[in-house]
Amino acid sequence: MEVRNVTEFVLLGLTSNPRSQVLLFVLFLLIYLLTLAGNLLMLLLISSDAHLRTPMYFFLRYLSFMDAFYSSVIVPKLLRNLTSERKTISFLGCFIQIALVIFSGATEACLLSAMAYDRFQAVCHPLLYVVTMNGKVCSGMVAVSGAIGVCVGLVNTLLLAQENFCGPNVIHNFACELPPVLLLVCSDPHATIAAILTTLATLGFGSLALLLGSYSRIIKTALGINSATGRSKIFSTCSSHFLVVTIFYGSGVFRYMTPASGSALEQVLSLQYSVVTPLLNPLIYSLKNKDVKVALRRMLSRKSRLTL
Repeated sequence: MEVRNVTEFVLLGLTSNPRSQVLLFVLFLLIYLLTLAGNLLMLLLISSDAHLRTPMYFFLRYLSFMDAFYSSVIVPKLLRNLTSERKTISFLGCFIQIALVIFSGATEACLLSAMAYDRFQAVCHPLLYVVTMNGKVCSGMVAVSGAIGVCVGLVNTLLLAQENFCGPNVIHNFACELPPVLLLVCSDPHATIAAILTTLATLGFGSLALLLGSYSRIIKTALGINSATGRSKIFSTCSSHFLVVTIFYGSGVFRYMTPASGSALEQVLSLQYSVVTPLLNPLIYSLKNKDVKVALRRMLSRKSRLTL
């Protein structure tokens, strides 16, 4: 086994300007607090409101948890580096972060596919929906999503960790992710890259195929309904999820399926799906979802009565 000379990595971050770092620290701290508040509020609403105990909100509860978890993997280290002169991360810490990032992304991709399948069953097979999407099926889909996330995260991280890192150790990013760390490999990484791309492509395109298949059937069913009100209800129910899927896959595919170069665009895309998207998801589901808004009003009215 080759000896690794690199024991830590240097994260260049977003900027070296002290004033800009202060502004970015305040901005990302605010985003992080709002992300935690929004997703924890979504968790609280779904757990406490009996009207939201349906398969769609069952999956949304776990999606909210994963968004809060994903943000917590990235943002605390980002905030620390913005206020520290020594912007380093240990070799082990870097690979733990890579594993958790992949786990979060893979699990979320599977959850989004499960939510699309749930909408497909609700729209296309409404009479069998309660039987098809029962509690055991929903719990099983969440468990499988987590298991796939763990496997993909471990396999890809262990494949990368087998490579030789002898320097340089500067990562042109604000976090440890697969693309920029691959650039630092001293040995020939072609076999590792091929294996990593195979696992990511299988997961990405497999979940995307399920998404597209579900939504194509939903659109076909909606267009076949004569009632304008019925069509509007279907599109309204699915629009929030479709928007979240578009944002998630749009930024993720470009980030992981294009060669790493350390460009500013890559950092923007990383910020998009690791910092901004976890904030947007609860906003999208709360602003565009009537059930969530009604549940929030019910919770606020209960609290106001208790205080009186």
